[in-house]
Amino acid sequence: MSLQRMLVCSQLLARPNAVQTFRRAVSQGKMPLARAHGKSFAHRSDLRQAKRIVVKLGSAVVTRGDECGLALGRLASIVEQVAMLQNQGREMMIVTSGAVAFGKQRLRHEILLSQSVRQALHSGQNQLKDMILVTNLDFHDDQKRRNLNSTLHELLRMNIVPIINTNDAVVPPPEPNSDLQGVISIKDNDSLAARLAVEMRADLLIALSDVEGLYDSPPGSDDAKLLDTFYPGDQQSITYGTKSRVGIGGMEAKVKAALWALQGGTSVVIANGTHPKVTGHVITDIVEGKKVGTFFSEVKPAGPTVEQQTEMARTAGRTLASLVPEQRSDIICAMADLLTERKDDILSANKKDMEKAVNTGRLSPALLKRLSLSSSKLNSLSIGLRQIAVSSQDSVGRVLRRTRVANNLELEQITVPIGVLLVIFESRPDCLPQVSALAIASGNALLLKGGKEAANTNRILHELAQEALSIHGVKDAIQLVSTREEVEDLCRLEKMIDLIIPRGSSQLVRDIQRAARGIPVLGHSEGICHVYVDHEASVEKAAKIIRDSKCDYPAACNAMETLLVHRDLLRTPVKIHAGPRFASYLTFSPSEVKSLRTEYGDLECCIEVVDSMQEAIDHIHKYGSSHTDVIVTENEDTAEQFLQQLDSACVFWNASSRFSDGYRFGLGAEVGISTARIHARGPVGLEGLLTTKWVLRGDGQTVADFSEQGSMTYLHETLPVGQHFSGYRTTS
Repeated sequence: MSLQRMLVCSQLLARPNAVQTFRRAVSQGKMPLARAHGKSFAHRSDLRQAKRIVVKLGSAVVTRGDECGLALGRLASIVEQVAMLQNQGREMMIVTSGAVAFGKQRLRHEILLSQSVRQALHSGQNQLKDMILVTNLDFHDDQKRRNLNSTLHELLRMNIVPIINTNDAVVPPPEPNSDLQGVISIKDNDSLAARLAVEMRADLLIALSDVEGLYDSPPGSDDAKLLDTFYPGDQQSITYGTKSRVGIGGMEAKVKAALWALQGGTSVVIANGTHPKVTGHVITDIVEGKKVGTFFSEVKPAGPTVEQQTEMARTAGRTLASLVPEQRSDIICAMADLLTERKDDILSANKKDMEKAVNTGRLSPALLKRLSLSSSKLNSLSIGLRQIAVSSQDSVGRVLRRTRVANNLELEQITVPIGVLLVIFESRPDCLPQVSALAIASGNALLLKGGKEAANTNRILHELAQEALSIHGVKDAIQLVSTREEVEDLCRLEKMIDLIIPRGSSQLVRDIQRAARGIPVLGHSEGICHVYVDHEASVEKAAKIIRDSKCDYPAACNAMETLLVHRDLLRTPVKIHAGPRFASYLTFSPSEVKSLRTEYGDLECCIEVVDSMQEAIDHIHKYGSSHTDVIVTENEDTAEQFLQQLDSACVFWNASSRFSDGYRFGLGAEVGISTARIHARGPVGLEGLLTTKWVLRGDGQTVADFSEQGSMTYLHETLPVGQHFSGYRTTS
């Protein structure tokens, strides 16, 4: 089946009567108009606005890797994406290569490899039929250009995706350096795609090939780095490699064509269209503004890329970890002072964020409350930071274990920073100084990604944090990531980020846990907390605990969502008669719960009856989220059994679930609550941001010294730790 037929079938299957629907929408003026052309998009996130899009398929994308025919599965996936975007109301065009490559494959089977490129083109184009074939003359001759333009516009009006290729089989090859008066000569399908995109006033050109994008040096070299964004003024920093494995173009030709299209007002992305893991969504990901391939922009990046920020943070973080505890404490105290000294500036920035949030009406009252800062909040933050400064004195470099392995061979296990932390938070700007102080106290580098709704407040708070860090020359240890950065893109930096800590809604945490496949995530996606009232419970205590667990702060992650009641409590012989006022408050025949695994986050909950404590435990294990669960009983043996058997991060006896909090535990500020089975569970404070390493101090010993022929023996004596601190200097 030809590419054109595959595309038509995909469109019709995805949207019945697509052509008629499209025509009707156009006639009624319901289709979105193309944006005013003339200037390319400045940022990736703007690509969502692209209306008219040209997709260029390189020869390596169209043909199979074993050079034995067309890559039909890959093409089908690309067709589905193009059809989906077309059915969204966009106008899609395809420029396809592959005639040379596919023709060579056919000729190889006929043992005719010695024949010319033109013969290969003629042979390959016979298989890639149903295309619009163009030459230089179609663009240079005014009448032909008008005819081509009219044909393509009519096809787009009819909701048909044009597929274009160069008709190199019937024209002489282009002469070198024949570009005149700023008009690009059509030498290959890269230049054709660029010329077509500008001619048709396209918003976006997506050039798919067999490379990830543009590198700062030839791909495959040890120091080659993929460029997320390419600014034309940086051309001198690029070194080109060899040409394409198949076809007649190379990266230099692609870049030249991309820059020409960019000058003409069309945004360009060069990306890999052959990778099996991303081919199924590479085009749609690009249009959604995700970090795929290299984005060409006429706007010079205002600051470092997120990758550069991460490297800067790691380098400065190593220095931060090597400071003595008093120096890290000085930094935190300086930050606490700045919160009060610059109070007016902070509140002014926060006022701008609040006014914008109120005007847009996108935030709920609860989120608006979290976004708001006040003098009292800043004073409380300042006090909290000073408490963290005190607790940081014995964090990094603390010796946990000492062992004399042999004479003059001593082993220590000491606390060290985790490395580079990424904290993603929503609406709460007060989270920034808290998390920054904890990162400083634990010697960790920190990337901060706040929400757009708090952009002004976060910016000034980050400036204050860096000002405090400058006291000891580690300003870059804390970086604020641009709000334009997609969370999913940040989660792909598994070689640069060591731990992700989400602070926000359950949906945010779930999204991050799905996206961060190679990076540990410290957090909880659900807070389905239970209170079990045993048959030997004090009714007075039970009522008090239940009310506090649910009503103190219903939206909190440690609020009760399910109440489990022992069946015996329902078998009392008391007959109840409701008075008229009491009856008016009763809701008879309450709705049956849709799921026993529900986090309501409001003044509502699920009530279920169980026959025994063991059944309550089984219920919690099945439907809970391993967050916080409570038993109310006066039987100590029953309580101890519950505390030991229940596998949750926090398990309480005769106490409200709302105690599950770092401050209430005496941990000071917390970075979050973790239900993951990693080194930190429950409320995570300073200790949860540390890991350990082993330090062995010897005097020339080798393993051979301890063999049968050696002269040394293992002692493995446990030594007292006391208050000893290692002379720790990080090299991680």
